[in-house]
Amino acid sequence: MKNLRIEIKWAIVFLVMTLLWMMFEKSMGWHDEAIADHASYTNLYAIPAIMVYVLALLDKKKNFYGGQMTYKQGFMTGLIITLIVAILSPLNQYIISTFITPEYFTNVIEYSVSNGMMEQTEAEAYFSLKNYMLISVIGALMMGLITTLVVALFVRSRK
Repeated sequence: MKNLRIEIKWAIVFLVMTLLWMMFEKSMGWHDEAIADHASYTNLYAIPAIMVYVLALLDKKKNFYGGQMTYKQGFMTGLIITLIVAILSPLNQYIISTFITPEYFTNVIEYSVSNGMMEQTEAEAYFSLKNYMLISVIGALMMGLITTLVVALFVRSRK
């Protein structure tokens, strides 16, 4: 467990950053009055998400591997962070949907239906806590893996 201390720390940092990002989105109105902007602006979340992975791998490289880290070591570090984040993503989504922005599903369903993007039943099925919990796990695994593959290339030690 001591060997995973850095990965656990950065997974928690990632999850907290996600909660803070959701508070930011809500404060910008992207979950209610400016919900039409949400689909575009939510992509900016990638910037802090990638930064957390960069900082995590740099931390592991410096404080565990003594400044020398192979691609494989970086990849494994990122993969472990990704798995922890994916496991805890449903809990994070519950916190987001229950405490940070409980009206989001109602607002996005109303917006999607009133703008002809989805039928009511389709929107209710898609924009639900259960579905978002599933999407959060799949998204964490996919995006975490892609981010890890790329970040490990840049953070590895070169000979």
